[in-house]
Amino acid sequence: MTAPPMMDIHRILKMLPHRYPILLVDRVLEFERNVRIKALKNVTINEPFFAGHFPARPVMPGVLMLEALAQAAALLSFESTGNEPGDDTVVYFVGIDGARFKRPVEPGDQLILEASIERARAGIVKYKTRASVDGQTAVEAELMCTMRKIA
Repeated sequence: MTAPPMMDIHRILKMLPHRYPILLVDRVLEFERNVRIKALKNVTINEPFFAGHFPARPVMPGVLMLEALAQAAALLSFESTGNEPGDDTVVYFVGIDGARFKRPVEPGDQLILEASIERARAGIVKYKTRASVDGQTAVEAELMCTMRKIA
C-alpha cells in the first residue's frame, strides 16, 4: 500500500489561482517547509499546446516547463508561510537565470518538478529548480519570485 500524496489536486486548486489549461501541477509528492518541494505533472496528448507544438512530433514547450516549476515553487512558498492564499495573493516571476533545456518532454511522460529555496531576501525568494523525466533532467533553472497582494 502506498502512502497518500503530500498534496492532492484538491489542495493544489485551493493554493494556486491557475486553472485549466495553465494549471501544471497534478500532485505534490514530497514537501519540507521552507526547504523543498517535489511535485508531479502528468503530460498527456490532450494538452492543448500539442496541437501546434509540434503536430508531427509533440513536445512540451520549454516556457511551460518553467511555468510548471514556478507553480511548484509557489506551492512551496504558500505552504511554508502557513497562510491560506486568497484570490488577492499571487506569486510572480521576477527573474529566471541559467535556464538549460536538456531533453524533450513528450506525451506520456511524468514530469517530476523539484524546487528548493536558495535564499529569501527583501520579499524575493530564489529557488533552485529542476524538472526531470525518468531521472533524466529535462530543464533546470534558478527562479526568483515574489508574493504579492493584488487589488
